[in-house]
Amino acid sequence: MSLKAAASFCRRLGVGLRAGADLVPLLHNEAKYGPARQRDAINALADGARHGEQLSSIMEQRKNFFPALIISMTRVGEATGRLERALLNLADHYDQQIKLRRSFMQSIAWPAIQLFGGIVVVSLLIWIMGILTPAGGGEMADLLGFGLRGERGVLVFWAYLAVFFGIIAALYWGFSRNIGGAQNLIPLFYLIPKLGSAVQTITLSRFAWTLALALDAGLDPIRSIALALDSTDSDYYRAGAQQSQDAIRNGGTLAGALKATEIFPEEFLLMVETAELSGTDSESIERLAREYDERAQMAMKTISGIATGVIWISVMGFLIFMIFRILMTISGFYSEALG
Repeated sequence: MSLKAAASFCRRLGVGLRAGADLVPLLHNEAKYGPARQRDAINALADGARHGEQLSSIMEQRKNFFPALIISMTRVGEATGRLERALLNLADHYDQQIKLRRSFMQSIAWPAIQLFGGIVVVSLLIWIMGILTPAGGGEMADLLGFGLRGERGVLVFWAYLAVFFGIIAALYWGFSRNIGGAQNLIPLFYLIPKLGSAVQTITLSRFAWTLALALDAGLDPIRSIALALDSTDSDYYRAGAQQSQDAIRNGGTLAGALKATEIFPEEFLLMVETAELSGTDSESIERLAREYDERAQMAMKTISGIATGVIWISVMGFLIFMIFRILMTISGFYSEALG
């Protein structure tokens, strides 16, 4: 389920339940929206609800579609009788995620267009060198010096680009799925100036929001922390669930449980400890989540700026390299002619 679909689903269902509408008609109305796979999943929820089944149980059977966070928070909302509140809080959470993603995509759109334009220009040059014929016959001079001409040359050029971007995608895929324990390098990644701290802030913002949602819905601290750790989508953070559970069972505070994981920065732990002293867990962590939400927006701007700079430098470097290749080739022709 996409972020946008999840946000809309939670918002409409939460508003309907808060207004006192019956669950089954609400779900049947929801089944009118989205692609076929989404309508099928919502229809399954409606059929199960009509037969008295819990929504969380039906969602669990279709966990390849419904996000784990929606399943967990729905289960908590059903257990506490505050399903509409849990859904509306989830809608706010997903709206924020959409906002951050949209901001990032907008910031890198223009550099990406420049990169695409550069690739198109070079591809056209390679193609033209293959279809034009000099007055004396033979082939056009290889201005780029790569031996690429015509349609076949363009395809080879695109193949090189596909391999390059494929390697980058494979590295990202392997890291996101913790292949070979790659996420154990996260502490080293956080040491990168600007970029590392920005990524860490966004991760902590997601953790704080999920923790606040879980505590507000009435979930106990042990399961709340475990759910929040899982929401980071990182095995590096998930690994701290057991340590936090042991700390709480031994009488530790929320801040003490997070400190036992040894994965959170001192500043974040201090803010959690201060928040605990200023009110109830759910209210204090919600205030902390709002503060980190603001920090996450600034961090996303930082990441967007870095990504924009990297793409722009890559485009300029690519075009400058090609221009120098052409100039060197032409100067070679002149040197040969003068000789």
